Order: sequence, then structure tokens, then C-alpha cells
Amino acid sequence: MSNPSAFDPEKPSSSALENVAESSLEAVDEKRPHEEALPTYDVEMENRILRKMDLRIIPMLAVLYLLAFLDRGNVGNAKIEGLLEDLNLTGPQYNWCLTVFFFTYAAFELPSNLLLKKMRPSRWLPLLMVAWGIVMTLMGVVHNYAGLLSTRIFLGVAEAGLYPGVAYYITLWYPRHRAQFRQALFFSAASIAGAFSGLLAYGIAKMDGVGGYAGWRWIFILEGLLTIVVAFIAPFAIHDSPETAGFLTEEERKFVIHMLRTQNTGGTAEATEFRMKYVIDALLDWQIYVSIIGMSPSTNCTTNADKVVYWGITCPLYGISLFLPSIIKDLGYTSSTAQLLTVPIYITAAVVAVIAAWLSDRQKQRSPFILFFMGLIAAGFIIVLASTGRGVPGVVYFGVFVSVVGIYPAFPGNITWLSANLAGDYKRASGMAIQIGLGNMAGAMASNFYRSQDAPKYILGHALELGFCVAGMIAAVILRLSYQMINRKRDRIDLSGYDEAEMEKMGDRSPIFRYML
Repeated sequence: MSNPSAFDPEKPSSSALENVAESSLEAVDEKRPHEEALPTYDVEMENRILRKMDLRIIPMLAVLYLLAFLDRGNVGNAKIEGLLEDLNLTGPQYNWCLTVFFFTYAAFELPSNLLLKKMRPSRWLPLLMVAWGIVMTLMGVVHNYAGLLSTRIFLGVAEAGLYPGVAYYITLWYPRHRAQFRQALFFSAASIAGAFSGLLAYGIAKMDGVGGYAGWRWIFILEGLLTIVVAFIAPFAIHDSPETAGFLTEEERKFVIHMLRTQNTGGTAEATEFRMKYVIDALLDWQIYVSIIGMSPSTNCTTNADKVVYWGITCPLYGISLFLPSIIKDLGYTSSTAQLLTVPIYITAAVVAVIAAWLSDRQKQRSPFILFFMGLIAAGFIIVLASTGRGVPGVVYFGVFVSVVGIYPAFPGNITWLSANLAGDYKRASGMAIQIGLGNMAGAMASNFYRSQDAPKYILGHALELGFCVAGMIAAVILRLSYQMINRKRDRIDLSGYDEAEMEKMGDRSPIFRYML
């Protein structure tokens, strides 16, 4: 490996991986004479390898997340098909059933990600699917408030490991400046789930009375059974790691592994062995979140302000995904029409998310795109608030449309911003699980923003979503400025006092690590 003193401190902001992608690996090998020589690849060859991975990795991940988001959000579709009336639920009881999901969801994300790192993804992820598929199916046969509440609690346990697990799994295959496009392809499944959920609920609701079950029960039962069926196919479609990927040649595996090992630290390999220190490092990052306003730029701030940014996106995300059918229905539309009107919103959001991610990867920037789309979220809620109650449901619908189109590109951007700025396998796995787990407590809050007594205007809910979004935008600006100041400070550090082993253990605190902006 290269001597750290050989790096130019005035030009450390580009990752080694970017240099590899733009030049031959022979130049890299000259700095690592004791490593096995690597073949030369040009950019076209690298792109071919990445496309090959895309076709074998992303489709199944997208299907998994589509089913997960479908299963956690279909309660919103069931609500307008008679769930409340059949179970004799009050508005607060329904909201509490939504809320408890996020408590267990947050609590089990970190343990699940550590288990994923220890176990084979091709076994762990399908196991989670079977678990939540069973819970979802049982949700279709509950008869009271206690039954629905219990199944929502266990659904949170079962689904907890999927999103942080897959988000981390993608970082095991793709370098940080290539990750957002893949995260967006994967996360766009959530948007497709929103559209598919409306169409599916519209069709399944027509089964009302079949087998003596109400239409909303069939929504849960059939979607749960579908998840279980896919879970038995998943082990054959999920590949554990580049080291064991049978669809890559030995030469391609060597290239991918080399890039990933040196992507963040200017040539020094990342630490990959387990040490509790890395988990504690991630946990400590989150503990100082409360002092974000007074944070010194020299502080390791990778996950602090990021949590506020995350809340600024996930509050609107869950508020919309859980209540969009109700919001549209309360504009004066029938249940069937409300289900169908969700479809174009989600389809558009999915397309925009993928395009935005492609542009973000090309520019190797995250924060400008996050801020732009959070601005769209805010603009949409401003339109909704300004037009609500004025007898123009079309304008309210347009405002919601704009907000959703902002939410779905911003979310994967925020996830990949964090993953790019955490170095070391276990710290990245832990940090991403903590970010997504605690960040998803926004879902617990958003579950209570849209109260039944506020229908049909939902002024309080829309205003709270707007407030969280603005707070998230402020946090994103703080985070970018902090990263810039840390990078500039590291530019002036004399590297002669550090050795490679020391810098490898330091991870993203290494003097040659540069935060992605």
C-alpha cells in the first residue's frame, strides 16, 4: 500500500476510486508493489462491470423493498375500505397502530445490520421476508384493536432489518460515487409500491365478501402471501459479496474488490474486521446530535445533522405514504378514485428519483440535489396550505404531487451521503442502521400528524410536515459547511507522522479521508 506521505495534501478531496475510474490500475499498482498486479481497465470496462452487477443485484433488491413498503403502507389503503368501521377503531387508536410499528422498527435495525454483516445476506434477507409475510397475512384475520396493534408491533420487528440491510449491502458492491443511482433504483421501488398499492387495493377491494372476508382483509392476506412466495425465490437471486459472486469473472472480482477497499481513504484500505470500537464510534456520533447547533466544525459530524436532514425527509415520506389515500378521498373523491389518483404521483416520483440520482453521481455531489428536492417538498406543502379550503381540490392535489416528487429523490440522496462519509465496514453498517432506525422515529411522529378530527383540511399535518422539511434544509446546509471546513483543515495536516495501519483504524477520522459534499 502507498505511503501516506506521498499524497499531495493540497489535492486530497478526490477519492482513490475516482482516480482508478479515470486512469489505469497500473498506476495504482506502482504505488503497491507488494500486492498482486492488477490488470488495466478503462472507464468503458468499468461501466460494463457495473452494468453487469446492476442486472444481477438491483432487480431483486427492488422487489424486496417494493414488498416491504407495500406491506407497511397498505394499512392506509385498508382504512378507506372499511378497516376502522369493522374493527370499531377510533381515530387515535388507528394512529397508535401506525405509531407502534416505528418503535420496534427503530429498536431492531442496528442488531439486524450487525447480523447481516455476520451472516449471509442470501439467507438473512429472505428470512426477514418470511417473517413479515406471515405477520402481514395474520393482519388480515384480526378482529379488534388489540389484534391490529399486536401485528403492527411484530411487523416492525420483522421489517426492521430490510432497508438498512439492503442500503448497506449496496455499499458492499458499489463505490461511493456510484452508489446513489443504485440506491435510487432500489428506493424507487417504494414509489412504485405506492402506485402499485393503489392499483392493487382497487382490484382486491372488489373481492369484498369472498370467503366471508371484507375487501380490506384480502389486501393484507394476499399481499402477505405474495411476500412469502418471493422469499423462497430470493436466496437464488441474492449474491452475498463480490468475493463470491459467480456471475463475475476472477478478473472482475479482483477489480471490484480493489476499488471498494480503497474508495474512501486515498489509497489506504478500509478496516473490515469486527471491533466493538466501530459500533461505539457510530453510536457516539448520534449521541451528540442534540448539540448540533453548537457543533464545532472539527467534530466528527457524520451522523448528527444528518439525522435532522433525515427527519426533514421521512416525516413527509411517512405522512404521505400512510395518509395520501385519505387526503385525496377527503377532497371529495370516492375511495376507488382516491386509490387510482395516487398512481401518477408515485410513478412520476420514481422516474425523477432515478434521473436525479444519475446526475448526482455524475457530479459527485449530494447536498445540492438534496437541498433542491427538499425545496420542492416545502413548496408543495406551501401550495397545499395556501389552497386548502378554497374549493379547488385540483390545486391541493397538485401541491401534494409536487411534495411527493421532492421526497423520493431526496431520500436516497441522504442515505448515500451518509454511507459515503462513513469509513470501515462495521462502522458503516452500524451508522446506517442507527441513522435509518432512529431517523424512522419520524414515522412515529408523522403517524399522528394527520388526525381524523382535522379532516378534510389537515392544516396541522401539512404545517408540521413543512416545518420538519425546513429544519432539515437548515441542517443540510450546516452539514455541508461542516464537511467543507473539516476537509480544509485536513488539507493542512502533515501526514508524515501517521502510518498506514494507524490511518486504517481511524476510518473517516483519518487525515487523508475527505467527506463527500
